[in-house]
Amino acid sequence: MDAHSHNDWFAIRKDPRPFFEPFIRQGITSFITGNCGLSATGFTPDTPHLDKIGGGLFGYGGEETGVYPSAGALLDAVDRHSPCNIAVLAGHCSARAGITGFDGRDLTPAEEEQMLGAMEQSLKEGACGISLGLMYEPGLYVSIEELKKVARLAERYDRPMTVHPRACSAVSMTYPLLGRPHLLRALDELEEITRGTHMKLQYSHAIFVGRRSFRCKDELKEIIYRMRENGVDAQFDIYSELLGVSVITVVMPTWYQALSAEEKRRPVNKLRFSLLAKASIMLLGFGWDDITIAYVGEGNEQYEGKTVAQIAKEMGKSDIDAYLDLCEMSNFKGRVNMGPYSTPEIVSDLSRDALCLYMTDAWVEPHGVQNPAIYDCFPKFLKYSLNGTGDTMPGTIRKMTGGVADRFSIPERGYVREGYFADLTVFNEEKLRSGEEDHGHSFGIEKVFINGELILDGDTLNTDAMRTSGRAMRAAKR
Repeated sequence: MDAHSHNDWFAIRKDPRPFFEPFIRQGITSFITGNCGLSATGFTPDTPHLDKIGGGLFGYGGEETGVYPSAGALLDAVDRHSPCNIAVLAGHCSARAGITGFDGRDLTPAEEEQMLGAMEQSLKEGACGISLGLMYEPGLYVSIEELKKVARLAERYDRPMTVHPRACSAVSMTYPLLGRPHLLRALDELEEITRGTHMKLQYSHAIFVGRRSFRCKDELKEIIYRMRENGVDAQFDIYSELLGVSVITVVMPTWYQALSAEEKRRPVNKLRFSLLAKASIMLLGFGWDDITIAYVGEGNEQYEGKTVAQIAKEMGKSDIDAYLDLCEMSNFKGRVNMGPYSTPEIVSDLSRDALCLYMTDAWVEPHGVQNPAIYDCFPKFLKYSLNGTGDTMPGTIRKMTGGVADRFSIPERGYVREGYFADLTVFNEEKLRSGEEDHGHSFGIEKVFINGELILDGDTLNTDAMRTSGRAMRAAKR
């Protein structure tokens, strides 16, 4: 069970099979979707802002079987029409965008009631929790008071609230530059939002963007444990990767993004951006050689898989000029793989923690270099267990099975028990030990059963059965 996914957007595709094949090959049968506030559901049905649902990272684009404002409608749509089992969170960004688009103003009382009502309707219909995305529009604009009301809604239904925090790095564009690391300030904010509650808080993808963020790992754990001491049921999740996927403009401040292409090239603006970029790179602890181009548009495939620094040398330009060229050729919509987001030592430490769950936070892209987590994220956790750098094997398996089912109140899943759905993955320990990591394929997984049906047998996928093998996973009613 993948504890953090965005595959609700792909489960509702007219042919979802290509988007689930690599996950099945690494042994995954089930997904907790709708994370980072960007769910494909949980918004008002008559919204005039359908184009804003998904925050620009995802969205309804005509490849879907329909539009699904409530969790009940989405779960009905994917039941026996998706390769894998799907649970869904009600995304705060989606609920808010359905009412005001990306407008960052405070909601009126009537709008707030409408937003909370849309999320509550999805909780009543089987959504397994609520998700926040505080680095995405419109979530990045909202007040602490609004977020407290969302938290209390999750508490009332005894469902987790998963949170993509405002910052995952030592510095960001979110807080004043100097002082306490921004990653920790974002955690301080979560303490404030949840203070006085007994809610379930799920801190999403515990990552540390840039080498200067690594030192925050121990205090991150301290804050999560302190929240638990104060009555908040706080946990976190991780992937086994050391990098992450982002939009090409991730290092570009919002004021610069808002400029026209001509204004961006003006010497004064380029100089200001260049100085900011150099300062950010220094403070974060990564550089242009840590940013790999994943996709910058059709016809530009020669840049895929190369770092910005490599491309700059090939172009005979400065790193900044090469980066701007790549942004422009992708219409500022390109994709990058970048890091470091973690270290083997951090992954090893966090993966052993009793409060940790495992996930991929990955999806299949139609073009370009893929996120390696779609291929072997879970086999690597199993391999680390076998070689002694991960959790014990029972602990590892629980964090990708029953631990996820329990956390999100998914009934009759996650355990091998009579009367439970037969989602079973068979792996080979010797092949896991010797498997090559990060080579664009899985390793060590021999068979995968989804709802009792053999879907993967060796290298062979039953693609016909994949059309109907998945079921909707509704959270247990209180």
